[in-house]
Amino acid sequence: MHDHDNPKNSGISRRQMLIAGGAMAAGAALSHFGGLVKHSLAKDGSTEKWPWPYEKLDPAATAAIAYEEWYRVYCGAAVINSVFSQLREKVGEPYLSFPVDSFVFLEGGMTGWGMTCGSNAGAAIVANCIIGPRTAGAHEGHLITTELFEWYSDAMLPIYKPETPKVTVDIVQTNSASPLCHLSVGRWMEKSGYPITSAERKDRCARVAASVAYHLVELLNQWHDGTYQSAGTHSPVKEFGITAQMNCMDCHGGDVPEPPL
Repeated sequence: MHDHDNPKNSGISRRQMLIAGGAMAAGAALSHFGGLVKHSLAKDGSTEKWPWPYEKLDPAATAAIAYEEWYRVYCGAAVINSVFSQLREKVGEPYLSFPVDSFVFLEGGMTGWGMTCGSNAGAAIVANCIIGPRTAGAHEGHLITTELFEWYSDAMLPIYKPETPKVTVDIVQTNSASPLCHLSVGRWMEKSGYPITSAERKDRCARVAASVAYHLVELLNQWHDGTYQSAGTHSPVKEFGITAQMNCMDCHGGDVPEPPL
C-alpha cells in the first residue's frame, strides 16, 4: 500500500492542505491591504504614521459625489468615498487600498439600528484616518468629529441641494437636536409626512450625507491650511460626569417622533 493510500497519511495531508489554504487566503488578504499597512507603519514598524497625505478638495464637488454615492452605498460609505475617491486620484496610497464599500454597514444608524447617523460615522472615519486618532496625539481629528456631531445636531438639514435631484419635490429641513439616525430621520418624517420607504425620505438622507461631506471638507481644508480652530462646545463629561448627549428625554420621555404609516 502506497503512502497516499494510508488513511493516517491522508488525514495529515488534508490537514496540511487546509492549513496551507488558510495561509494562502490570509496572505492574499494581507497583500490586498499591503499599501495601507506599508504606509501606516513607521520606519521601525512600531507605530502608526499620521497624518495621511491630504490635498484640499472642493466642498461642492465632494457633496455632489456623496449625493450620488448614497444611492449606491448609502450614507456612511458615501461620505467616506466622496473624500477618499478624490484622494485616490490626487494622492494614491493609502487611499487606493482603503476598502470604502465595506462601510456600507453604517447605513440606517448601523445596519438599521438607528444609532449614530452613518453620515456622522463616515465623517469621523475620514477625519481620524487623515489626521490621526487621539491616541496618536492628533487631537484635531477628534475635535473635528466632535464639532461635526454638534453641527449636525444644530443645523437645519438637509442644506445641500443637488443640481440634478432624483426627487423634484421640496425637501423640508428639520433640526434633529441629536446626531442619532432614528431621531434625525424620525423628526423629518414627522414634519414631512413621508414614510421611511418613500423616495422623498431616501433623497433627504442622500442630501444630508452630501451636506455632511461638504462641511467635513471645509474643516479638513482649514486643518490643511493650519487655520482650524474647533467651534465645538459639547462637554457632558466635564459638566455631568458621563459620556452622553444631554437630551435623553427625547427617547426616554413622551417626545419620541411618530413616523407616518
